[in-house]
Amino acid sequence: MCSLEKRGNLFILILTGQNGEHRLNPNLFSSIISALLRAKAESTRGSALVTVSHSKFFCNGFDLDWVNAAGSDEETQQRFNLLLDYLKQLVLAFISLPMPTIAAVNGHAAAGGVVLALCHDYVLMRRHRSVLYMIDLDLGIKIPEPFMALFRAKISGSARRDLLLRGLKIKEEEALKMGIVEAVYDGEEEVTNAGIKMADDLAKRNWHGEVYAEIRKGLYSELCDILGIASIPIATPKL
Repeated sequence: MCSLEKRGNLFILILTGQNGEHRLNPNLFSSIISALLRAKAESTRGSALVTVSHSKFFCNGFDLDWVNAAGSDEETQQRFNLLLDYLKQLVLAFISLPMPTIAAVNGHAAAGGVVLALCHDYVLMRRHRSVLYMIDLDLGIKIPEPFMALFRAKISGSARRDLLLRGLKIKEEEALKMGIVEAVYDGEEEVTNAGIKMADDLAKRNWHGEVYAEIRKGLYSELCDILGIASIPIATPKL
């Protein structure tokens, strides 16, 4: 599950439960998406959101135990497809959110957990305790759109190749050099506080949330086309 705290203009999304792995299943997906919808509904000019977690994992991908607990091969595939659909809804919710977003990655992020991190505008990582790992190639699972479009939008050239086609476990310093993350910090408290500070600094710019979201959509136009996200007309202010 997750919880959402509001501190002034800041929203803090906290991943909780499931033995600290924060595996993505219908309950966690629904909880996160509901929190994002609440943040969107309660947002004001100058809002910002930071996602944090407290454990060894930021998010350890899909809950494959839940998938494999199905009674038949057909139901197993249906459950996996359901998680893919939820992940698509999650990407859509983040891309449409009318505020800056920061992921404070305190632990490992695998597969869907990497997608969750990359949904944010900025990613921070904890030193010595976190890796980014796409396990799909090892499991023989094809990465479908729109998630490939997300990788194309957020990660450049050889870094994207090494993450997806070499299956590397990318440590925080490597991720920093590759341009995947903005900065790394020594401990859980440091990376969490850094995420909150970045969110606070961005909130102080007092940007118009819908304008921010529309510029984000334009920046990731291929991803938005695949997701079917339409632009919203916004009146030009008096200059």
